[in-house]
Amino acid sequence: MADTQQVDPKAERKAARLAQQISSFSKAHGGAEGQVAYLGERGARIVLVGEDGNWGDLVAPSYEIAEQAVEKSGITTHESFDGEFAAKVKTGRYEWSRMAGIQVGGPKND
Repeated sequence: MADTQQVDPKAERKAARLAQQISSFSKAHGGAEGQVAYLGERGARIVLVGEDGNWGDLVAPSYEIAEQAVEKSGITTHESFDGEFAAKVKTGRYEWSRMAGIQVGGPKND
């Protein structure tokens, strides 16, 4: 019996574009690893961490498209963003000031 599974050309193109972006990031940062996180109706977030510690993310319109893109790019993926994987991220002054938010240089409560 023939495989009758329908392929959505628009989803295929989106996965291919995301895979190309993932591959470009990986090439620019000496390799990369990733993690796909479900965002609900908004889709899925693909977090990328380069071998040099730089990181970035992409948002796919669905978890399935995100998984296809990661698979096409050939990078290693992790189930969660913790442990050794999270420790690979290098942060600088900008990230520390953004993470601290109002606690660093924000308005003072008297």
